[in-house]
Amino acid sequence: MTGLAEIWVYLAREPLAALTATLIAWVLALRLQHLLRGHPLANPVLLAVALLAGGLLAAGLDYRDYFQGAQFVHFLLGPATVALAVPLYRQWQVVRRSTAAALLAVAGGGILAAAAGVGIALALHAAPEVTASLAPRSVTTPVAMGIAERIGGLPSLTAAVVILSGIIGAALGPAVLNLARVRDWRARGLAIGTAAHGIGTARALSVNATAGAFSGLAMGLNAIATALLLPLLWRLAFG
Repeated sequence: MTGLAEIWVYLAREPLAALTATLIAWVLALRLQHLLRGHPLANPVLLAVALLAGGLLAAGLDYRDYFQGAQFVHFLLGPATVALAVPLYRQWQVVRRSTAAALLAVAGGGILAAAAGVGIALALHAAPEVTASLAPRSVTTPVAMGIAERIGGLPSLTAAVVILSGIIGAALGPAVLNLARVRDWRARGLAIGTAAHGIGTARALSVNATAGAFSGLAMGLNAIATALLLPLLWRLAFG
């Protein structure tokens, strides 16, 4: 018992406590997803966020203090995003035959996603920094935060909106595509990757390899195009 008490004191005083809590929340979220038989609404990211938020509120801890210890997880977002190129490489022959259609679909989807976020913010008379934070909402988190900071948005708000968009897209996207009678795995992957970035891509990979590859392609292309074009268009529109 003495040894366990010493370990607890160490974890409570060091930043490792936040990392440990994050990993525990993730493991519990995966268990819950398994118990719910992989239901689309039982997204492990959503469950883990809910568990962590509840824990922080119950303990009376400030999010900034938690994030100082959990920055390593944030750092891993970059390598995890790059790793999504592996399934894309494995499906390269299929992807190459659909390059033109993929480019057109991602361009249209990315423009529509950014316009929808900005349009909703303007319709609700949101503050300029809030509007800027919503513009890159369909881009993967690390890239979206950088874009938001560049155009005058709030990176922390952008991160929250991006994660929420990914969770909603991963949970409801397949059902919407079924209602629209989209059966082609390539089209389904492009739609999920453009709208729901990394979280949606992870979901697509768990369902079908082709959908996962095209989702990773869409996520990457959308991130590159948005990072290059959105700041320029933002300056022209709101300069």
